[in-house]
Amino acid sequence: MTRRKGIKTQPADQLAAEDDEADGAAHANAGGFTHGAELPIASALGEFLSDPPPGTPAEVVEALTLMAGDPEHPLPPRLYFETVEQAPVAISITDHKANILYANAAFEALTGYSRDEVMGKNESILSSNATPDSIYKQLWRTIQRKRPWKGTLINRRKDGEDYLAELTISPVLDAAGRIRYYLGMHRNVTREHELSVALRQQKTRIETVLDAAPVLVVLLDTDGRIILDNQEYKKLLGDLRGREPLTLLRAALKEQAGFDPLERAAAGEGFRDIEVSIEVPGSSGPRWFACSGSAVNESDSSLSGYFIRGDAGDQRLLLLANDITGRRREIERAHLENLRARLAEQQLAQGMREALTAASFQLQVPLNMIRAASAMFKDGSGNPALFADMLGQVTEAGEAALATLNAALPTEMPEPGVNVNINELLRHVLALETDNLLAAGIVVDWQPALVLPELSGHKNELRSLFKHLIDNALQAMYEGGGSHRGLRLATRALDDAVEVIVEDNGPGIPPERRLKVFEPFHIGWRNRRGRAGMGLALAQEIVNQHAGSIEIDPQYRDGCRVRVTLGNVRPQD
Repeated sequence: MTRRKGIKTQPADQLAAEDDEADGAAHANAGGFTHGAELPIASALGEFLSDPPPGTPAEVVEALTLMAGDPEHPLPPRLYFETVEQAPVAISITDHKANILYANAAFEALTGYSRDEVMGKNESILSSNATPDSIYKQLWRTIQRKRPWKGTLINRRKDGEDYLAELTISPVLDAAGRIRYYLGMHRNVTREHELSVALRQQKTRIETVLDAAPVLVVLLDTDGRIILDNQEYKKLLGDLRGREPLTLLRAALKEQAGFDPLERAAAGEGFRDIEVSIEVPGSSGPRWFACSGSAVNESDSSLSGYFIRGDAGDQRLLLLANDITGRRREIERAHLENLRARLAEQQLAQGMREALTAASFQLQVPLNMIRAASAMFKDGSGNPALFADMLGQVTEAGEAALATLNAALPTEMPEPGVNVNINELLRHVLALETDNLLAAGIVVDWQPALVLPELSGHKNELRSLFKHLIDNALQAMYEGGGSHRGLRLATRALDDAVEVIVEDNGPGIPPERRLKVFEPFHIGWRNRRGRAGMGLALAQEIVNQHAGSIEIDPQYRDGCRVRVTLGNVRPQD
């Protein structure tokens, strides 16, 4: 028990061989140091001490005398030796200077030293220089205070192999209370140490992988309590400002996917790639997660399950949540760009239709006059027949031109009627108009109804309707020249319809022009910029197709307020 340092690890197969060797040595040397005839088991310790077997060291006789206790009720000496010799723990007795007086068979098997080699030698022959000096100092302070010491040392076998020894040293006192001997017991715990280290390493590796994973990972018990989580979970916890991510994800799965993940796990079922969204404070929009869950059955950890190996155990839920917000926003941006292109194409076609319709209307008047004059001349009530023929030719040419214009009108591709959410369509149009709104310095007040019934309608036509109304509001505020420009959009649910309000603080529309602006060829702006109309004729056509109405609010005095009502009637495909 002196101070030396060093460490080596004993192989597991060698440890097993030594254990077998210890068992054999313990049986072979069950008689301890006796070389003569065996003493009867029932003989008293006093008889043994009065006539010890040949070869028994005097120090051992003295130690047994001290340990025997009550001389009137001693242990049978042969039983004592057999017990110590066959013990699976290495046992040694030393004097007060740690010189070895006795060692059992397990000691020989564990250390590789025979009894003859260690008798009279100091316990320091087992020490390794890998044990810190502080451990030895603490050991000696304890036992010199007459208290047992228990701890772990790195010892060295005779063959030079180091092993980890779990050691207990107890002082043996004489009748006067002085320390006369030390009783040492130690066993090889190298294998246990290696398994413990391997377990810690495995746990560290798992935690490192989990923390490095870009996916939120959380393990739950059947009551929804968190057993394990990773850094992504903690990061989301910070983003949510202390709100538990698990609570929000579980609620989102219930509301948006229609099931409780814990109930799925309790039934032994999993799920994969269920996309849900949660609201995150300070974020520009909802955060989207693709959630997967696996039911995990852990072994029964209770004492009653020690001898039972089966499927019975605690049910767990391993929940994985991959943040797909970026991907969803990319898809949304691509969708908006596609909508932008489609609306631009649709608006161009509608502009052409409006222009050609206006031209057809304007051609209709002179053609009607020409038809009347031609009829008069043919009846003989006008100029000569030659002029009548000329007018007839003009009429035919005009009618042909009108037919050509009508044929040039682009045909609209029918759009299927589906259930639509008016709030969602308005958000799409606002997203498309964001650049124009920012460039014009317009503040948008968006007031959607929290609950809005879905209507049957044509999505693209309704988007085109809202775009016409917003574009006209932008143009009005631009020409109004005010320093503060505001656009208000609001929705609300009626009995069987939805009302949409588009309100701007521009110059407004005079009462005498509130019906005229819905004519296909009317332009109400000073800056025409090649416009063929205001698009309100087409807006009214779309509203009519959706069993609704559109009007300019005559009570509004601070600009222009357009009220659109859309009925809950499926339009014709």
